[in-house]
Amino acid sequence: MTTESLVETGNRTVSRNYSPAPVIMSHGDGAWLWDTEGRRYLDFLAGIAVSALGHNHPAMVAAIADQASRVMHISNAFWSEPQIMLQDRLTQLSGLDRVYMCNSGAEANEAAIKLVRRWQRVVRGTPRFEIITFTGSFHGRTYGAISATAQPKYHAGFEPMVPGFVYATFNDLSSVEALVGPHTAGILVEPVQGEGGVTPATQDFLQGLRAICDREGIALMMDEVQTGIGRTGTWFAFEQFGVRPDVLSLAKGLGGGFPVGAMLSSARLSEGFTRGSHASTFGGNPLGCRVALTVLEQIEAENLLSNARLQGEHFRHTLRNTLTSCPLVLEVRGLGLMNGLELDASADVTARAVALARSKGLLCNVAGTTVLRFVPPLVIDSSQVEQGVAIVASVLEEISQSS
Repeated sequence: MTTESLVETGNRTVSRNYSPAPVIMSHGDGAWLWDTEGRRYLDFLAGIAVSALGHNHPAMVAAIADQASRVMHISNAFWSEPQIMLQDRLTQLSGLDRVYMCNSGAEANEAAIKLVRRWQRVVRGTPRFEIITFTGSFHGRTYGAISATAQPKYHAGFEPMVPGFVYATFNDLSSVEALVGPHTAGILVEPVQGEGGVTPATQDFLQGLRAICDREGIALMMDEVQTGIGRTGTWFAFEQFGVRPDVLSLAKGLGGGFPVGAMLSSARLSEGFTRGSHASTFGGNPLGCRVALTVLEQIEAENLLSNARLQGEHFRHTLRNTLTSCPLVLEVRGLGLMNGLELDASADVTARAVALARSKGLLCNVAGTTVLRFVPPLVIDSSQVEQGVAIVASVLEEISQSS
C-alpha cells in the first residue's frame, strides 16, 4: 500500500481521540527517525520524553531479544530476576524503600493516590483523603489521574470528576496553605510541569511543600513521569531541589520506549498497601524490567546524566542567542533536556510552527497552548542541538514574515 492509502486507512480506523500527522515512521537510529518516504527527522520529541537512549539502541535491542527468548510474562505470582534487580536499583538511586511496578505514568500516579489515601485511612486512622494538586498539572488519563489534573480542558465531557482533589496555584505556597485542612492526605506535584507548558518549580516552592507535609503529617508525592530517569540531568529532578518525596511516580524514560512504570515509596508510606490491596497484571513483567535495567545501565555507562545537563544548557543558550530579535519569542525555559519555548502567538500559530518544523526535518510538539516542547533523546550531541535550533529559527522567521 502507498503512504497515502495507509494514512487513509489509519484515519478511517483509529479512535477519534487521535489525529496523527500524515507521516508513517519506518525506522530510527539514535536521535534520528525516517519515514516510509525516506525523509529523515531530527527527533526532539522522543516519543514524548520516552526514548531516553534514542532509537534502535543496540543494548536495548539485544536485551529485548534475549529476554523474549527466555520469558516475557509470569504475573506477580512469581519472582523474576529482572524485577528483583530493577527494584533494588531503583531504591538505591532514589533513596526510597519500596517499589510497585506497573506499565505507565497514569498507573503509577493512580497507585500513588491510592497508597496515600489508604495510608491515611487504614494505617494512621485519620479521615484524610484530599489530594492537593496544581493549576497547569498533568498526571494521566485514567479517571483518578485526570481528576488530579488541574486543567479543565482535560475534564470536558467526562464530569463528574473523582472527588477528593483540590487545586492550588503552581509555585504559590500561600495558595497551598489556604487549602490544607483536616481532610488533606497529601500533595501531588511535578518538579517541572510538562503538559502545562514546561514550567519548572522554584526551589523555595518545593522545599516549602516539604515543610508543609512534615508539619501536617501528610505525604509529599512527586510525579516524575516526564522528569525522571535522567531527563533533567540527574536521575530524578527532586535531587536538584534538595527535596526528597515520600512517594515518587516514574514511567516514560524508564523503559526507553517499552511500556514500564513504577511507584516508589518510603518505608513509612509503603505500609498503606497490604497483600491484595492493589495490583497490576503486567506490572513487573520480566521483559519490561529487563529493558528498564538496560536503560539504567546505559545511562550510567554512556554518562548521559552529564550529557543531559551539558546539551540542555547548550540548547537553551543557543536558542536564546539565535532568537534574540525574534518578536514571537517570550521565554526559553527548562531543565536539562526538558525545554520549552513560549511564543507570543495563538494556539493555531504554535501548531503551525510544529507542522512547519516537521516539514523542515525537526520533530517537536506543543505543551500547554503556546509553548513548543523539546525533549530529545539523552544521547543527543552538540551538532544535533545546533541543527535543531537552526530549524527552529528558520520556522519562526518564516512565520514572522508571513504574519
